[in-house]
Amino acid sequence: MTGVIHGVGLGPGDQELMSVRADRLVRGASHIAFFRKEGRAGRARTIVEGMLADGVVEIAMEYPVTTEIPLSDPRYNDVLAAFYADCRAQLRALAEQGTDVVVLCEGDPFFYGSFMHLYTRLKDEVEVKVVPAITGMSAAWTASGVPITWGDDVLSTIMGTLPEEALVAALSQADAVVLMKVGRNLPKVRRALQAAGKADRAVLVQYAAMDGQTVGPLSDYPKETLPYFSIILVHGQGRRP
Repeated sequence: MTGVIHGVGLGPGDQELMSVRADRLVRGASHIAFFRKEGRAGRARTIVEGMLADGVVEIAMEYPVTTEIPLSDPRYNDVLAAFYADCRAQLRALAEQGTDVVVLCEGDPFFYGSFMHLYTRLKDEVEVKVVPAITGMSAAWTASGVPITWGDDVLSTIMGTLPEEALVAALSQADAVVLMKVGRNLPKVRRALQAAGKADRAVLVQYAAMDGQTVGPLSDYPKETLPYFSIILVHGQGRRP
């Protein structure tokens, strides 16, 4: 019998926000795999600290690049495609030997996560099961203390990596907004929010549901770049009783 690859969503970073199924799979795993940057512990691995069984085999899948090459550079896709191919081969070999592997996933596995690239490569070769989870953006708007949508509000999830014109268009069309992957794109995102008339409503949430969580108006943030675990929100103002 072949093993199963489990893509397990861990939620935004708090063990108490993990699902019962995720908790059970993580604690019972004989093999875990997780993504990380070289030289780092890895956020997914950090989330499950203290939960793992004695003797668990840990498989660290280290990104060959993160921000060192621009997304527009053809090498970026080539390097990452080769990396995911290697990860696929390693996990497939374990599954074919009858070993179950739990792949730790920050947030939800199917929401802008690295696991998606393994899922599409493995799903027709071995059994792959996915455990959904609370997303980082859900933790962010909860931390803000304000509902993100009302009535008929249209919610858009927008990437800060988009060209500025596309950002302005997307922001202008949405009632409520979640801005992700901002990082060094912050100056461009600020200009787009201003052009779309939403700058005064923009709220910055850093490290939602993690140690170091902060919430405040984006206009109060003095720097030109954001940490990785940062989300900008624009709350909807729609119909309500």
